[in-house]
Amino acid sequence: MAGAAGGPQQQQQQQQRVACQVFPERRAQRGSGQGLLSSVFSSDQGCQRLLLKTLETNPYVKLLLDAMKHSGCAVNKERHFSCEDCNGNVSGGFDASTSQIVLCQNNIRNEAHMNRVVTHELVHAFDHCRAHVNWFTDVRHLACSEVRAANLSGDCSLVNEIFRLHFGLKRHHQTCVRDRAILSILAVRNISKEVAQKAVDEVFESCFNDQEPFGRIPHNKTYARYAHRDFQNRDRYYSNI
Repeated sequence: MAGAAGGPQQQQQQQQRVACQVFPERRAQRGSGQGLLSSVFSSDQGCQRLLLKTLETNPYVKLLLDAMKHSGCAVNKERHFSCEDCNGNVSGGFDASTSQIVLCQNNIRNEAHMNRVVTHELVHAFDHCRAHVNWFTDVRHLACSEVRAANLSGDCSLVNEIFRLHFGLKRHHQTCVRDRAILSILAVRNISKEVAQKAVDEVFESCFNDQEPFGRIPHNKTYARYAHRDFQNRDRYYSNI
């Protein structure tokens, strides 16, 4: 697909239409005037159970929730998460217009999958909280957040890459992060692969090295637990100054 043309407002409207094609219940809610919580109460109970367990037990998610709260953007399960049916193979998304994370209940397969999706989307929510991100009008902003989400969510862990039959390459983690970021952009933006690749390449070095709030690349849950402990200690240190 060709890159978006026209001014910023036209581009934003076009990309929002693409997002509504991926997340059709978003379109239904806006058109019918339903509240943000409507899909939560009608969503599949299995999705809700997996979400609750992830929020309570996953170290990646617990760190991100603490970081959001510390940044003045406390997350509420009922307000900020919505289990919905999605088109295609998309597992989730961050709706910047409502500050809400969409979980694709028809595509999320198990607890491990839910953990990765929630972590990935919380990285976007954290970026939305701490910075002025032009999600719809500057593809480089989106590319940066996608690089960070792929890098910090565990999506490029050795185990996941072995399941994808991708392993044994030099600098493999960086290659995986780049490839996953490009795929994520193409899933929600009406642009060509070349435009997505160019945007990722332009921001890759700085955004790959931006490891906040983890302070490191959490390659597995043990790394994530250490990062969470260090974040809590750092928070206590600054609160006592």
